[in-house]
Order: sequence, then structure tokens, then C-alpha cells
Amino acid sequence: MTTNPPDAQPLSSRSGHTPGLTISDLARRTGLTPATLRTWESRHGFPRPKRLDSGHRRYDERDVTLVQQVLRRRDAGVRLEVAISEAAADEGVPAASVFAVLRRRHPHVQPQTLRKSTLLALSWAMEDECCARAQRPLLFGAFQHARFFGHSAKRWAELARTAEETTVFADLGDAGNATPVAGVRMVDLPREAPLRREWVLVCDAADYPACLAAWELPGQDGVADRERLFEAVWTLEPRAVRDAARTCAELADRLDPAHVGAHAEDLAGTPGEASSDLRHATSLFGRLVAYVDSLAGR
Repeated sequence: MTTNPPDAQPLSSRSGHTPGLTISDLARRTGLTPATLRTWESRHGFPRPKRLDSGHRRYDERDVTLVQQVLRRRDAGVRLEVAISEAAADEGVPAASVFAVLRRRHPHVQPQTLRKSTLLALSWAMEDECCARAQRPLLFGAFQHARFFGHSAKRWAELARTAEETTVFADLGDAGNATPVAGVRMVDLPREAPLRREWVLVCDAADYPACLAAWELPGQDGVADRERLFEAVWTLEPRAVRDAARTCAELADRLDPAHVGAHAEDLAGTPGEASSDLRHATSLFGRLVAYVDSLAGR
């Protein structure tokens, strides 16, 4: 009879121990060897496992995501120690900005300076496609202020009708417009939250991933509402969308712990890489959006 080494035994055979992934599980999920993971831990303090009373290492899905992030950054030409430093920072400080996460983890997604009128059109197009095509998506939106969400409440009620879960972030007390919408989890943004300056739309679905994140440029007090400028990034790449969705889900649960969402299992896996055709199409459409925005300003 063959027995497994202690660190590779099935969790079901270790009743009383904390569930989690063994170092062999983590190695298999990331394509590394246990020896490499141990070397990274001894040299860089990463990844940081939980230790059982027996001394065996245990990891979770977040560790899988962070190691995969390091590998992507390394493959993109970033030095290993820099990639690990970035991932360790992500591990220690919960993300509060979707825009920052996309720029840091997916630097090839280039930002564009767009007017609010262009962002509205791009958001409506994404929402319409999500409503028409996505099968039970996880949907997230950030509207800065409740009054802005009020203008889109009917659209989001329809989106929520076919979504697996729908979450909206806003300053809910700013204008008394925090009217509940059926099927929508409303999360209040505190005054210091970076997301209060961001415009976010995330549709995480296997058949239609899409996300848009933008932050409002400062110094626009006298600018007409639809002419306000935002620095925006958007993408249809599944992994970037998943990172944005995870950031939103973690932030929502942190700000609204009394109503924790049921999204953990849906966001556990890591989608495949985007095809070159998808990246080319995204790049082409990005140029189109830039030209449309430029012509709108004339």
C-alpha cells in the first residue's frame, strides 16, 4: 500500500487541520516546482504560507493568483525580485483602486484621456452587450455619487435581473438618492475611499468579460459636466477583467461585511490568456474611441 507524504495527503484525511492547498498543490497549479517555491520563500519571503501545528505549509487561492501574477510579470521582462515585490505589496495591502490594479498588473492596457460623454457611451455599449450576451455575470459598478447612479438605476435593475450578482459602489449619503434597486447590492464609499474618484464597470462572465476603469482628473471645478476629463483604461481580456472583479469583490466585502457576497467560488479560478486577435481588436477599438472623443470636442 502506497502512502502519500504528509504535505501531500488529501485534506479529508487530516481532520482537525486547517483546509488549504499543499505546496505540491500550489506547484501543480502554477507550473513551478516545490523546490522553487521554497527558494522564493527563503530568499524573498514570498509566498507566505500558513503553517499547521505539524509545520506543513498551507496556501489559498489568493496565493495561486499572486504567484501567477509574478510569473506573468517575469515573462513580460520584469526582474523576478521586482515582480515578487509587487505581488508581496498586493498581498499585504488590500487594493482600493480598480484603475490602479489594472495599470499595475496589466501595463500593456494603455490609458486614454476621455470626456465624460465618451465614457457614458462606452459604458452604455458595454452594459447593453453584457445584458444581451453575458450568461449570469458578476457585475460591478462605481458611480462616485448616488445621484449619478440614480440616472442609471433603471438600466441597472434590468442588468441585475440576469446577473449572478450585482454590486454598486457610491457615496450613498451625498444627495439622499440611495434608493434601493431590486437585486443590486449598494455599498457606501467612505470619504477617504479612492474609488470615490473612479468610474468603474466590470462584467465578469466566461462568455463576455469586459471592464472599464477611469479616474477623474483634478482641477475641473468650472468644467461642464459632460466635458469633465477622465483617464481611462478598458479591456476585454479575461485575466484583466478577473483582477478587476476580484478587487471589487474584496473591497465590497471589506466595506460592507454585514452583506458578504457569494462570489468567492466564481472568482477563484484564473481565466486563460487573451488571444492575440482579441488584443489587436481591443487596441483598434481603443484608437476608434480616442478619435470619436477627439471629434466630439470640436
